[in-house]
Amino acid sequence: MDPVGHGHTGPVLPARPVNGAINRDQRIVCVMGPTASGKTSLALDIVRSFPCDIISVDSAQVYRGMDIGTAKPDQQILKQAPHRLIDICDPSESYSAARFRTDALAEISKIHARGRIPLLVGGTMLYFRALLEGISRLPDANPATRREIEAEAARYGWKQMHERLSELDPVAAAKIDPGDPQRIQRALEVIRLSGRPLSQLQAENKPEPSDLNALKIIVCPAVRALLHRRIERRFNQMLEEGFLDEVRALKRRSDLHGRLPAMRAVGYRQAWAYLEGDMDSTQWQQKAVAATRQLAKRQLTWLRREKSALWYDPETEDAEEKVFAAVRNFLPRA
Repeated sequence: MDPVGHGHTGPVLPARPVNGAINRDQRIVCVMGPTASGKTSLALDIVRSFPCDIISVDSAQVYRGMDIGTAKPDQQILKQAPHRLIDICDPSESYSAARFRTDALAEISKIHARGRIPLLVGGTMLYFRALLEGISRLPDANPATRREIEAEAARYGWKQMHERLSELDPVAAAKIDPGDPQRIQRALEVIRLSGRPLSQLQAENKPEPSDLNALKIIVCPAVRALLHRRIERRFNQMLEEGFLDEVRALKRRSDLHGRLPAMRAVGYRQAWAYLEGDMDSTQWQQKAVAATRQLAKRQLTWLRREKSALWYDPETEDAEEKVFAAVRNFLPRA
């Protein structure tokens, strides 16, 4: 059965590092899923019923001034349930999985110290993996090298850059979607900085898994067409809320440009191109929705690999009761 169906509602098992036992006192709850699936709604319901504090796991919501296009929780929601790790850096900066892991572990420690349970919510699966499974030691990002790769991609296209990666590191290329420019760029960057394939460095520098005891809940409608409708509906809502004005304000800044990681986020990339005159009004909106669907597809590819997770369909009447039961059984007894 497709993972977005109802075949994944069996017993929920905690994540266990491959080289050691989990720490029963280091409990965290992870609410993950594709974009627009309903993660925030479920997380808020959990916070209202259990002693949990939210940590955002979103590579775009970390940036200040990028609120509408990232579906960042509004002030009313943040007042009810503060989210850690949003608005923590400027769009001119780069934020990485390694930095997220450091920041998230610090916030998890603070929440545990308060006698509460961290609730990690988001769709950046690379960040979840970095947190739970660790991260390999790789060369730091190099702005000059990245600019070189971006210039080549602008000339030849990311599909051809992926083909080039396939020649240099076929193992890494096989794991990276041709439509994922950030990961293609990073793999090529590592090769240029180190002179060695990314896959080889990762094999030699085995990441150290955390000892976190994680309950994983995956939010996704069982019917893919429903997810697509949610994506389109949310995009239209963003337009009504002033998404284009938000991008215009970012574009007026002299220190921002379309090659920055923040400005390459889904939706922002297409809006920026429209404001540059590279697309008309209809084209950029269609491309933004299509890119969001592609993002959801990549997220689901990651999520299918999760062996011990409870799949939650927000369209199913009693699904939330099963989630609450799982959370209740997972949390430490008072």
